Amino acid sequence: MFALVLLLVTGWSSFYTVPAESEGVVLRFGGFVQTVPSGLHFRLPLGIDQVEIVPVKRQLKQEFGFGSSGALNASQSTPSREWPDEKAMVTGDLNAALVEWVVQYRIVEPDKYLFRVRDAAATLRDASESVMREVVGDRTVDEVITIGRQEIEIEALLKLQELAKSYGMGLKIDQVQLKNVNPPERVQASFNEVNQAQQERESSINVANGEYNKAVPRARGEADQAISSAEGYAKKRVNEAQGDVAAFNAILAEYIKAPDVTRQRLFLETMSEVLPRVRNKVVVDGSATGGVVPLFDLGEMLGGKK
Repeated sequence: MFALVLLLVTGWSSFYTVPAESEGVVLRFGGFVQTVPSGLHFRLPLGIDQVEIVPVKRQLKQEFGFGSSGALNASQSTPSREWPDEKAMVTGDLNAALVEWVVQYRIVEPDKYLFRVRDAAATLRDASESVMREVVGDRTVDEVITIGRQEIEIEALLKLQELAKSYGMGLKIDQVQLKNVNPPERVQASFNEVNQAQQERESSINVANGEYNKAVPRARGEADQAISSAEGYAKKRVNEAQGDVAAFNAILAEYIKAPDVTRQRLFLETMSEVLPRVRNKVVVDGSATGGVVPLFDLGEMLGGKK
């Protein structure tokens, strides 16, 4: 009976399953042997081999100065009584700020995560808080609360990645993200008014830039159109003047050759243009008047009454 129970226990303890998003770290008599992927595996029974399950494919996070529900790991946040101290920081200009932030990371080397550093998750929390206090302490309160948030995130991420690598924690730091960053509660109303004024200023600048971007291209288009029209008119006038000069030079050449004939031709051409515009015409032979100016009844000729 004892042998049967021993056989059942041995068989039951010889197999184990690693979840899909994890890897198993196999320990034999407490020493590291190997890392196995997800799935069903065999191990030496009766406690000879032990397996630590490490979630290597899960995005983990740590929250500082606050805590959210549904934590995926025990080190995600501290007890609420510690939050005020966690987020209270001093800036480079000796002002106070309340900074809440999140660190997102993944376990990439399970053996290092378990054995290289004692309590790697707690070490990561301490390193994150140290880095954030250093980065915030290098900036003014205005930079921390308003314009310097992105720079703080980038610098804190780089420093924390360097620390994790130097410590050999087996972690990959993916992101450092600032959440709520506020001044102390007693001066928060004043800071909110300043932020609102800055936002209104930026909005006014954006509106002005928009109007500028609309007005300047329109003015440039109108200017280009006026310049093109003027250039076209100038070319037209120059071409007309050159044509008139060429015509005058041609007539002058003919006039020099035969002045009388050219003068008579010009007269006839001019009259052929003028006479068709006159409705009533009177042609008088100068030799028939005998030197006396005749009297004409122009009213009758024009259809009027005497």
